[in-house]
Formats: sequence, structure tokens, C-alpha cells
Amino acid sequence: MISNMDKIDQRVLATIRTHGMLRAGDVAGVAVSGGADSVALLLLLKGLREALGIRLLVLNFNHELRGEESNEDERFVAELAERLGLEIIAGRENVAFQAKASGSNLEDAARKCRYAFFEGLVQAGRVKRVCVGHTADDQAETILAKIIRGTGPAGLAGIYPVAGNIVRPQIEIRRAELREFLKARSQTWREDSSNLDESKLRARIRRRLLPLLEEDFQPAIVSHLSQLGTLAREDEWFWAAVAEERFGELVRREGEAQSIVIQDLLMPLDFAGEAEQDRGVMAPVTTRIIRRILAELKGDRLGFTSRHIEDILSLATTSTSGHQIHLPHGIAVERGFDELRFSRRVPRQTGEGSVGEAEFQRTIPLEGLNELEVELPQIGRRIRLKVIDWPAGQRDTNPEAVFADWSCIRAPFVVRNWLPGDAIRPQGRLRARKLKQLFRERRIALRERRSWPVLTSAGELVWARGFPVAQRFLTGEETRKVLVICEEHF
Repeated sequence: MISNMDKIDQRVLATIRTHGMLRAGDVAGVAVSGGADSVALLLLLKGLREALGIRLLVLNFNHELRGEESNEDERFVAELAERLGLEIIAGRENVAFQAKASGSNLEDAARKCRYAFFEGLVQAGRVKRVCVGHTADDQAETILAKIIRGTGPAGLAGIYPVAGNIVRPQIEIRRAELREFLKARSQTWREDSSNLDESKLRARIRRRLLPLLEEDFQPAIVSHLSQLGTLAREDEWFWAAVAEERFGELVRREGEAQSIVIQDLLMPLDFAGEAEQDRGVMAPVTTRIIRRILAELKGDRLGFTSRHIEDILSLATTSTSGHQIHLPHGIAVERGFDELRFSRRVPRQTGEGSVGEAEFQRTIPLEGLNELEVELPQIGRRIRLKVIDWPAGQRDTNPEAVFADWSCIRAPFVVRNWLPGDAIRPQGRLRARKLKQLFRERRIALRERRSWPVLTSAGELVWARGFPVAQRFLTGEETRKVLVICEEHF
């Protein structure tokens, strides 16, 4: 027996107020597909709009997946909006085409297209929030699906009542209650035939597993799973806040790539005043930082499993510098000594006149050179060169620049990236040393070496980033002019 039918609108109102879903003056977009849940949501919000002080706008999105049936759904919603005296905004997309083009499944593609439609209306200022019709049954089904597929504590949080601009006023109401609510008002709805397709896990859970659990195991299973989701969300909010703080402190951005020191990533949290010394005990925030990095690179958190996280942790704990792994969605993770670097894989160009993403070369004319800035967009840096008078005995005191004897510079004078085989003669040494050896001594990762800037004079290395000028180009008692070399960010 369904109870509290006469109070269903007040329960929805309480949910809205508890979670701060809508505020007076908001224009609330109501996502209506034509199904019972969304139709009930529209009627409930229409009845509550004065109490909430909001305006309503009906939103309908046609996925074009069921031919004429989809078009009939769209017409049904349009007629309902007209009868209720509400404005409607309709959108449509060939979801099957989008799924094929992106290589995703229909369900994921439909969700992305639908929510992109909603987000566009929010960004355009047409609506403040978008109300969708998820119910307590949807919450239970989602949590069960995650458990069946395999999930961690974060997955047990299920569907969030508020997620950005999306709100779910019916998340605490049972689906059967909404149907009774509609029947009591003689309001019809549309049934989506795809919900009957039990080849989909969600349909099997809805039609077979959940009724079995309610009948044979626990009549309150939906309520219990919803409570589990609430408790998991409370924990997840805490850990997400900690992870976000640590992410901001520890992760270093390098253009579109992101890096983190492995020790920082694996360091357990210090809540008791002393850091946990057992390295086998990973802080709960570790995996959340990894997922946060992946989400920022990809644009969302979808498509990465616990196995991918385990592979990244294995790279951090058991691999050596130079090893890397490739993840879905074009993301690579590389270990460079004590760091992990996350980046999107960029195909290397091979056409005539093209260079790789880390390669650059500029020839600098010596005649009339006074001051010059050489911009290197490949690495987001510029090399500043300046020729100045140099009194005898002048000391090299500028910590941000290096100085080379101008009289020793010969053409061709070139700034380029490091190449295998490059060698430089350090100050006080009789022989040149390979830069590769110096890189290893300074623990400079392979990925950084690829775009390491150097200056050459007639083919001989004058300077490399982070090193003094070569022995032959040092200033001395006979120096009268010097070349000042300074590297800086754009």
C-alpha cells in the first residue's frame, strides 16, 4: 500500500529546500521526456511554483533513437506544455550517429547530448537550474548496477541530488508513488519501449532483480540502498574536499600536462600528528587525486576503471624512470625519476616541413645583433639575448642570466632543442661531456630532455638550460663584450 500520497508534493518541497535546489526568482527548466517520472515532476513543480517563487520552462530532447515513437514523445510533451500554459524549448540530436563517431555506446552518447543541451540553455541564461526526474528507484538501481559491475566507496554514493546545474527533486520518491499521483489526476504518460530491453543491465535490475530483493529478501531494500547512498555521499564529500585541496597544492601544470611527485601522491594523510610510515597503507585521497587529474585531462570522470588506477599506482611504486602506460581516451602516464606526468597523446606530424611537438630550431643572425627575444611556442618559453659592454674584471653576478664572451661566437648561431649526441665542455674540464650524462646526474626526465633548449656556435654547444656556459665561451680578462643569455616563461 502506498502511503503519504496526499503529502507527496510536500515531500518534494522538503527535498528541494533541504538541498537548496531552487531559489526564489529562479527560472527552472524541467526536463520532460514524456515518461511518467518526468510528467509527474512537471505537475508537482507547477503546483509548487508559487511556494518556491520560481518560473518554469519545459525542456524536451529528442534522441532520434526510436523513429516515429521518439517524434510522438516530442509531440506529447509539446501538447502537455501547451495545456499547462508553459513555454517549451525542444532540442534533438542524432545520437546513434554521435555514438558511432565518438566510439561510445548509445547510453553514454545519449546522456552527453542531452546534458550538453541542458548546459547550453544554462550558459545562455534561459534557465538557472535543470530539474530531472530521477527517483528513489533510480537511486537503488544505480547503486546495485555499480556493485554488480564493481565499485569503490565513491561509486556507492550513487546519484547526487544536486550535481552542478542539475537538480533531482524526486530523488526520495518511489516510482510507483508517482504513477499513482498521475492516475489520481487522470494524467497519461508515454512508455519508452527501450526500457523493456533486458539485454541492458539496468533493465534487468529494474524488472527482475529489484522486485526479487523486495519480495524475498528485504521489502525496504530501496530505502536501505538510498540511505547507503546518502552515507557514502557524506564520506565522499569529505574526501573529495581533501583531495581537491591536495590537488591544488601538489599537482603542477605544464601546459596541457600535469605532474605530481610520487612521494606526495602516495603520502598517507597525517590526522594524528604523525605521518603513517607503512607505505602499504595508501591514503584514501590518493586514488581521488589520480581520478581528479584524469578528469581534468579528459573533461569528465567516465571511462576509467579501478584497473587503470591500479596500473598508475604500479607505475609509481614498481617501475623505473622512462616507463609509461597508455590509458583510454588518448591519455598517457609517464614516470620520470620521482614524478608522474599525465598528458594527452599528441600524434607526431610527419609531413614535409613538419616537426615533432618537442622540436624547434632558430638561426640567429649575428650581424647588428644588439638585443633579441627568440620565442619558442613549443615549450612556452623565450630566450632573451643581449650584447653589452663588459669592463675588464666584471663579475658574473646576475643569478637569472649567464654570460658568454661575444668574441667567441661564430655563425651559424642557433637556438634549438637538445639532440642525442650533444656534448658540452664544463668549466674547468679538459674534455667535453655528453649532455645525456649530465641530465642523468641531475635526474632530468627523458620527456623534459626532448624540449631542452641549447645554443650552438658553429655547431659547438655554448649553453644549455640550467648549465653554465661552456669552457671556451667563459668571460675573462680580455673580454670586452658579452652575450647575456636569459630564459623566461611567456
